Amino acid sequence: MTPAGQLAAAIDLLTEIETDSRPADAVANHFFRTRRFIGGGDRREVSSLVWGVLRARRHLGWWLNHVGAPETPRMLLALQAIFSGMTPHKIAMAFISGRYGPPPLTPEETAFLDKFAGRTLDHPNMPEPVRYEVPDWILPKLRAQFGPGLEAEMAALSAPATLDLRVNALKTTREAAMLALAGEGLAAQPTPFSPWGLRLAGRQAVTQGKAFQDGLVEIQDEGSQLIALLVDAQPGMRVVDFCAGAGGKTLAIATTMENKGHIVACDVSAPRLDGAIKRLRRAGVHNVESHLLSAGDKWVKRQEQKFDRVLVDAPCTGTGTWRRNPDARPRLREEDLRELTAKQATILDHAQKLTKPGGKLIYATCSLLNDENEAQVEAFLARYPTYRQVPVAMPEALRGPYLRLSPRRHDTDGFFAAILERLA
Repeated sequence: MTPAGQLAAAIDLLTEIETDSRPADAVANHFFRTRRFIGGGDRREVSSLVWGVLRARRHLGWWLNHVGAPETPRMLLALQAIFSGMTPHKIAMAFISGRYGPPPLTPEETAFLDKFAGRTLDHPNMPEPVRYEVPDWILPKLRAQFGPGLEAEMAALSAPATLDLRVNALKTTREAAMLALAGEGLAAQPTPFSPWGLRLAGRQAVTQGKAFQDGLVEIQDEGSQLIALLVDAQPGMRVVDFCAGAGGKTLAIATTMENKGHIVACDVSAPRLDGAIKRLRRAGVHNVESHLLSAGDKWVKRQEQKFDRVLVDAPCTGTGTWRRNPDARPRLREEDLRELTAKQATILDHAQKLTKPGGKLIYATCSLLNDENEAQVEAFLARYPTYRQVPVAMPEALRGPYLRLSPRRHDTDGFFAAILERLA
């Protein structure tokens, strides 16, 4: 594709993302599936243009409102290009009419863009939530969490994420996986904390390669890998992944158990569990069964106090994943947080029944908010005095009463986890 063709595709994709309620990555996947003519390199270029806008969405919207310009996908992409160093003249040349390029800029659009020549993305009059690319209502909560480190944390959360892989220790070693990826032209480096982790710079085509197809590696953020390590599931144990989703942590837990023992992957979504089964087969995991949780299900009651480990990777706001999912920022509402914290408490109430005396319940989120993390654990312990909190025993940089990870401090997604041991 020509640069003009890439720009036209980016305008179309951003238009769909702005008008679709689904997450941006789901919209993009469908967009490219229905346009097979867009090759892998062009997909990366188009995605880069669109995700550049999504990461600076509040900044760009503020500037366009500042000069009275409409917040259209065309203007958002053009303005992002200006702040990335292109001149208005070069941008106008990219908007060419024809079969594959976008229609030319109108005189009104050109006049608006001329006002931004020589300007930078930030402006001293921008409100703090705009500068930090967060909803207005959430800023006090983030400030309470990070204090003086808020600005640095938000900058890290706005930067593009690395691509992390988890080596499948059931099939290979980290060193052998690195060599296999190198043979595909992918230069991977070990992650600093996870013994399974490998890191690639930027967006890379991994899933079509032989190493991935053969189940040697899985895509999984290092922080997510550390949650699985925290479960400390040993061979022969009985383990529940209560909110298994697509099975990423289930796969990692099976590795620590060396395929010995029994894991039950639970979820309320049949499609997610079906996807997990496919991943388990590719990875060579055979000690996992799935269970679909539904209203009126008696499974939890029948399995009370039968498991050594229970992982609750709870549904949450996902604020810790915003560097991967920048489109989720403006969509998050204060009422979403209230609904999620209530749901988390209910899930914990059910899941705790499964832990046997001496066993451990691991509560985890990919959230940065105290409401979903420490406050949720404290409320749980007040409801269930038969549980006690156990400190996190991990590398020194990660030790504490809880596991707390953030992009700035650990170069991972934001994660929280607590270990809760059942005494009786």
